[in-house]
Amino acid sequence: MLSAFVSAFRTPDLRKKILFTLFMIAIYRLGATLPSPGVSYGNVQKCLNIVENSKDNQVFTLLNLFSGGALLQLSVFALGIMPYITASIILQLLTVVIPRLEQLRKEGQSGQAKITQYTRYLTLGLGILQASAFVALARSGQLFGGACDQSQYPIIPDTHKLPMWLTLGALVITMTAGTGVIMWLGELVTDRGVGNGMSVLIFTSIAARLPIEGIQIWQDNKTTFFVIVGLAVVVIAFVVFLEQAQRRIPVQYAKRMIGRRMYGGTSTYIPLKVNQAGVIPVIFASSLLYIPQLITSFAGSDSTNKTILWINRNIVPQNGAWHISIYFLLIIFFTYFYVSITFNPTEVADNMRKYGGFVPGIRPGKPTAEYLDFILSRITLPGALYLGIISILPNLLIGIVGGGQALQNFPFGGTAVLIIVGVGLETVKQIESQLMQRNYEGFLR
Repeated sequence: MLSAFVSAFRTPDLRKKILFTLFMIAIYRLGATLPSPGVSYGNVQKCLNIVENSKDNQVFTLLNLFSGGALLQLSVFALGIMPYITASIILQLLTVVIPRLEQLRKEGQSGQAKITQYTRYLTLGLGILQASAFVALARSGQLFGGACDQSQYPIIPDTHKLPMWLTLGALVITMTAGTGVIMWLGELVTDRGVGNGMSVLIFTSIAARLPIEGIQIWQDNKTTFFVIVGLAVVVIAFVVFLEQAQRRIPVQYAKRMIGRRMYGGTSTYIPLKVNQAGVIPVIFASSLLYIPQLITSFAGSDSTNKTILWINRNIVPQNGAWHISIYFLLIIFFTYFYVSITFNPTEVADNMRKYGGFVPGIRPGKPTAEYLDFILSRITLPGALYLGIISILPNLLIGIVGGGQALQNFPFGGTAVLIIVGVGLETVKQIESQLMQRNYEGFLR
């Protein structure tokens, strides 16, 4: 593997792509640590220390993890890549509902360019909404779960005696502009670098938290640290195995005479992955579970409403039975839902029949569509259970092993490990394919 890295750097064009990607990652991490205007960096650090030393559950754990710790620091890149992910998911869902978007998707590259443009606009709109919400929570102290008193709130009045609304507006504009810059960096990495740009930036954000969270667990409990590291090796191996698992449906193409040439007669297969939905169901489920937690945050910790008290007692604690059960069931539901809207067996069967393809032993047309739907429903169940088990693993560890706040944030389970392994495998495959074109020994051999 080390020799393959050496071979990659010896290839001029591949070396340029790798160095360009590293340069973009460095800019991204710089923006994640650059404070926004109107934010007291000293107060932010005091609140972070209080939160890290407390045993309370933190509402924005996943969002802070995706931003590489930039959210709770209220930096320029505080929103991270989440607005773009949300916008992409919304556009993908709307493609099934809105005929105009479905038509654009079928137009090829020009239509995809239009959808990408719509995604950018929606990303900026979501960035404004999310930035306004986080600024409001930070100003009221609820961004840190009420752990800080009023004298330690991160947003302070401007030293030049400017109105507070102007300071807050500048903060929202800065964070939204940071989202636009992140989106631009991701597209640059996709075009000129290695791997999918947005996925690489998410991978960077999660990987940046590994040393910090590892040190916190080590300081909290050394025995827990070794247990988590050992479990991490098993979990990562399990995730790699199932991310690579797929059901290959053989497809045979009949020979056709076009002009004076004979076409077809080849054999191929349709790869149906066990985890056909990827990490999207986990993001959906996490987003829904954050809604009641956000409501309780805005209501305040001194609320006497019975519904708010029930949510705080049963839904908010991430190691509680209610939270884990609802999280697990939501992941299974969204796995089936997302697979059903992204993979259309009828459309696949029609395309196969159009080009003279058929599954051996299955008649073309409707029988092929029913066969594909049957296979997909069979392999989606283990994929949904796999996503659910991996996602609730950190929640179970909090209740069984303990480990405090650091264990809650440690990205060796749940969404984080799925993204790390998935992005790592795809990036290595891309480098491998480019090395094989030059007759080099690849990574995966």
